Amino acid sequence: MGSITVIGTGNMARTLAGLAIRGGHTVEVMGRDQAKADDLAARLGATAGKWGEAPTGDIVITALLAAAVVPTVAEFGDALAGKVVVDISNPFNATFDGLAHDAETSVAQQAADVAPADTAVVKAFNTIFSGVLENGRPDVFVAGDSTEAKAGVAAFVESIGLRPLDVGGLRMATWLEGMGLVAVGLAGHGVGHGNFALGVAEFTG
Repeated sequence: MGSITVIGTGNMARTLAGLAIRGGHTVEVMGRDQAKADDLAARLGATAGKWGEAPTGDIVITALLAAAVVPTVAEFGDALAGKVVVDISNPFNATFDGLAHDAETSVAQQAADVAPADTAVVKAFNTIFSGVLENGRPDVFVAGDSTEAKAGVAAFVESIGLRPLDVGGLRMATWLEGMGLVAVGLAGHGVGHGNFALGVAEFTG
C-alpha cells in the first residue's frame, strides 16, 4: 500500500486519514496548528508532519476549506514536486446557492496552476458528506489530466472500500464542484438530510 499525507485537521481530514489507516496505508497528518495535527495523529495512530515541510505521502490530500487550498499549494511549492495532490474542497458562496468562482474554473484547476510542473492535481471526494464517507459506501467521482495519477487515486479509493468513477480531465472539476452544490441543495430540500450520496446506478437489458 502507498503512503498518504492529509493536510488539514477537520472532519474530512480525520475521516480520510482514518479510512486510509484502516485501508493499510501509512498516513501523515499536517496542520497549520501543530498541536491539533499532533493530537489528531496520536488519536488515529498516524504520524504528525511539520507544516511546510515536504510531505512523506505519494498522495497528498488537501482536506481544507476551498479558500485555503490554492494558497497552501503555493506555500508548499516545490515540496509537492512529483506528488499527486487531491483537492476535496467545495467553493460555495455565502448563501450556499452558487459557487464562489467563475464557472469556467475550479479550485483544483487553480491549484494546478500554482503547483510545480510535475505535480498532478486530482479532484475527488467533494460530493460526499463526511458522515456518509465515514459510515457508508458512496461512489467517488475523480477528475484529473494525468491518467497515472487518477489510477493511483482510484487504487486508494478502492483500498478504502469505495468505488472510484473517472469523469474525465481536470476541467470536469468545475462540474464536480457543481455536483457538491447539488448535494447541499438536496440535503436542504429534496432529501432533507445529509445521510445520502450522489452516485451512479447502472441498468442492463
